[in-house]
Amino acid sequence: MEMLDLDLLKTFLAFVEGGSLAKAASAVGRTPSAVTAQMQRLEEIVGEPLLIPQGRGRGLTPAGEDLVGHARRILAVHTEAWLALKGARAGGRIAIGTTQDFADHGLPDLLRAFAASHPRVRIELRVGRSLELGSALQAGQIDLAITMRHAPTPDETAVVSEPMLWLCSEKGLATRQEAVPLALLDPYCGFREAALNALDAAGRRYRIAAGSASLAGLRAAVDAGIALTPRTRRFAHSGIVEAPYEHDLPPLPMADFAIRLGREAPRPARDLAELLGDGLALPS
Repeated sequence: MEMLDLDLLKTFLAFVEGGSLAKAASAVGRTPSAVTAQMQRLEEIVGEPLLIPQGRGRGLTPAGEDLVGHARRILAVHTEAWLALKGARAGGRIAIGTTQDFADHGLPDLLRAFAASHPRVRIELRVGRSLELGSALQAGQIDLAITMRHAPTPDETAVVSEPMLWLCSEKGLATRQEAVPLALLDPYCGFREAALNALDAAGRRYRIAAGSASLAGLRAAVDAGIALTPRTRRFAHSGIVEAPYEHDLPPLPMADFAIRLGREAPRPARDLAELLGDGLALPS
């Protein structure tokens, strides 16, 4: 019996989450050809086709659908065992900084698992914008940060890549408008720059219908149908959905987030950074 390789399962779940081999390649930091080779290897081990042509892309075969649940359980058990061994004697304090998207979706479950296996570690959480968190990390005010990545930095330990999406209220826009109405965070914001660049390149008219210094304000504007906004799928819940094709919006780039460690980060913070590097890239 051949063992199911964890890296192969991670790539498989990245495909399931992203919906394409290209997005899976970006999420796991490999080339599309390398991801294709990984999927072929996984099919050899399983002994069944896992992917099937579907339109312009690929979908899951019945065997692929079955493997999804098994893969998630295998990786969850692996993570639980790894955390238990790492956290048996750990103590002290960790200060973590994160953007709101991860605080709302993805991070809570991972922090819960970490806290359960590291009962003597005190966790302090700070939610803010990327520039603010990066400054706090450099000043030694926090040990670990999840920030939007604009360029490589020496302190990053992992990069999580996710597709940017155009999002709107599930009820649609409140009024019909010729120019694309946008809800954007105040500068500087990577999502803001990506949206404006994409619309400019496509020759689409737009106007900034709502601005905000926080994601809470952005969510209120989008939920009210005042405007659309560019975010990742983590923002798409509680009445906010991906904008329908009828809006004819240009494609957006991938959003890269860096997991960064402070110079004096304690050992538990380094263990948590490793956990986040794996866990945040997977469906949650």
